[in-house]
Amino acid sequence: MKLNTIKTVGRSDFVNMGPIRLRQPIPTQTIDNIDPFILLHHYGPYEINAKSNPFDLGPHPHRGFEPITFLIQGEQLHRDSLGNESIVSAGDVQWTTAGRGIVHAEGPTKPFVEKGGVIEGIQLWLNLPAEKKMIEANYQHVKHDHFRVVYSIDGKVTIQIVAGELDGVYGRIQTQTAVNAYIIDVEAGGSFDVAVPEHHQSTIYLLKGDVTVNGSEQLKLNENQLIQFNQDGEGFSIEGNATSKLLFLSGEPFNEPIQTYGPYVMNTQTEIMEAMRDYQMGKMGFLAP
Repeated sequence: MKLNTIKTVGRSDFVNMGPIRLRQPIPTQTIDNIDPFILLHHYGPYEINAKSNPFDLGPHPHRGFEPITFLIQGEQLHRDSLGNESIVSAGDVQWTTAGRGIVHAEGPTKPFVEKGGVIEGIQLWLNLPAEKKMIEANYQHVKHDHFRVVYSIDGKVTIQIVAGELDGVYGRIQTQTAVNAYIIDVEAGGSFDVAVPEHHQSTIYLLKGDVTVNGSEQLKLNENQLIQFNQDGEGFSIEGNATSKLLFLSGEPFNEPIQTYGPYVMNTQTEIMEAMRDYQMGKMGFLAP
């Protein structure tokens, strides 16, 4: 396999989002986006209990992209203006296609808050191309034990195929664009060569642990945590130096202008203003607090 060379090694520094302190590897001062991925937040681990529950997001709108949650620890309740209501457990993925507009709310379930526990997850914003920004909204929720899995020969690397394909194994999420998303668990000493489609932009993000990439670059928690690859090879190699967990993302770039404002991702400022107006007029639906 010809390895993709490394374009950028990025940090995952903390930022404040209201009462929440979380890591933000995309965007940063050095990485604006990795088209078509425009935002990546790593929240938690937070200790949640009846006296402290900062991660409770009330009803809010989205338009023009796909907000995706990979829940690593804990339990969250999802509600939306399409009428969906589901409990998302550790290891589950919820994939929302906002399209022309959706209102949703998420936060720890009441029983989880009452008993207390730890919550941690990834919030990813996947852009939609201009031709699909106003499609019908949709919601998908896949439980952790329903994912199809690829294993290394030595059994020390486990790859959950959330979306897309790897080695002939396909994810259960139905995607609007050509995109791959995997959760990769690596034991110390485990190794694997991950194939990447030649037309895809790709990145890996380290949630925990210590891995070596392409035999040279080391990713460690609290140091360098993200690698963006060039589109010049067939994939990359990983080797575990400790028990580690990573998120892999790849997708065909759109190369379109992006305008963002709060919960909206469109192509022009005019479209942003239209989104704000449509939400105020109730065209994205309603959701009770």
